Amino acid sequence: MKTCRCVIRDATGPESGAPRCGLIEGETVVEISGPPWGQWSRGPRSWRLAEVRLLAPVEPTKIVCIGRNYAAHAAEMGNEVPKEPLMFLKPPSSIIGPDEAIVLPKYSQKVEHEGELALVVGRRCSQLRDGDDALSFVAGYTCLNDVTARDLQKSDVQFTRAKGFDTFCAVGPHIETALDASSVLVETHVNGTRRQSGLTSLMTYPPAFLVRWISRMMTLMPGDLIATGTPAGVGPLVAGDTVEVSVAGVGVLRNPVHAPQA
Repeated sequence: MKTCRCVIRDATGPESGAPRCGLIEGETVVEISGPPWGQWSRGPRSWRLAEVRLLAPVEPTKIVCIGRNYAAHAAEMGNEVPKEPLMFLKPPSSIIGPDEAIVLPKYSQKVEHEGELALVVGRRCSQLRDGDDALSFVAGYTCLNDVTARDLQKSDVQFTRAKGFDTFCAVGPHIETALDASSVLVETHVNGTRRQSGLTSLMTYPPAFLVRWISRMMTLMPGDLIATGTPAGVGPLVAGDTVEVSVAGVGVLRNPVHAPQA
């Protein structure tokens, strides 16, 4: 089941009204009463999918990211696989949705894509025990591009600036609530050429482990995002590119890349 956040286009083209949450059924979006990561019911209104613009499907209090979770990616970066999950945060202000532009910052000369599977937290989650069903706290799954200023990441050592620029967390196109994420294909294409391809079964730390482990450090709130790491093949983005992150069973997240703002 696919859920989304969207705004409605009227007959003349402009968008109107506040963002709405919806259930995608084929080529129709049915309005729902609450956010996909909370309690909701079907509403009376619906629109053709062509009549809406999809937004980032989440409004997280935090974005928790896991680095070097695929051995091949750790190796391509010249690093060992961490003995524990390598965790960092991206600010919610970095989020953009489908078809919104990734804007290259003037402070970096090497911006790269990192396509990932992301988990959307469905209910408050804290101090999970080994026997707890961690995935029962997950509302669904989506695509995420953990855009990274690689030169700044290397010069700063820690990740905050390199990962935190506005537009550096593309998310979407929707949330898939019914997915077995244990072995799905994650791929990134730039201008139609495949750059990244890896199965989630190759993760060092799988989704259930990550939810349980993160909950012991910080309370996860409904709508929070967990980015599970990127497969090997990260590479540069330049102005004029179109980058697509796909997760099998979820969909394709597409974003143009724009030059730095003056």
